[in-house]
Amino acid sequence: MKVTILCSDKNHPINDFIYTWMDDNKDIADITLARKKNELPGGDLLFLISCHEIIKEKDRNLYQKSLVLHASDLPIGRGWSPHIWEIVNGAKNITLSLIEAEDEIDTGKIWFQTLITIPEHLIWNEINHLLFEAEIKLIESTINNFEDIQPICQNTNIKPTYYRKRIPEDSIINPKKSIESQFNQIRVCDPNRFPAFFNLHGHQYKIILEKDDE
Repeated sequence: MKVTILCSDKNHPINDFIYTWMDDNKDIADITLARKKNELPGGDLLFLISCHEIIKEKDRNLYQKSLVLHASDLPIGRGWSPHIWEIVNGAKNITLSLIEAEDEIDTGKIWFQTLITIPEHLIWNEINHLLFEAEIKLIESTINNFEDIQPICQNTNIKPTYYRKRIPEDSIINPKKSIESQFNQIRVCDPNRFPAFFNLHGHQYKIILEKDDE
């Protein structure tokens, strides 16, 4: 089986999980990691993970199936960074969906869904670990069960909701409010890529959140 993973961002933290999975499965499938759609070699399965480009039908036609990993209970939460928005809003669980890629964003048929529990003490890197492990498992399930999967349409009785793309201002912390009241907002911020920050006394301060139980 020929499998391609298209991940636009070489600095995305999921890359380490992808590299490990590729090394562990190089004898099971012919796996290619691409950064741009013009690098797509074609094959059986295309997985889109943190893909920043629009993958049109002509691109998808290079594969038997093109699939998107999206962390929401579709059709709720279409759009950008759904698990971040949901945790900020107090969610204790997130749903990871594997769906068919379509021209209209996040509207494709559902192949798999899995529920991920997010304890309230987890911070950004721990949340990523749970999410990325679940994404790799869905990729493996798809490859192992490719011929038998019966995808289902998204529920048309549910009105879709959409999340906008996050911007730096979404990571601003109010220094006059308690840490506890803003903890969900702080804990989802990757301090290397999208740090939480606050402004005080004419300066901007970056927040680096790490566990230090010892």
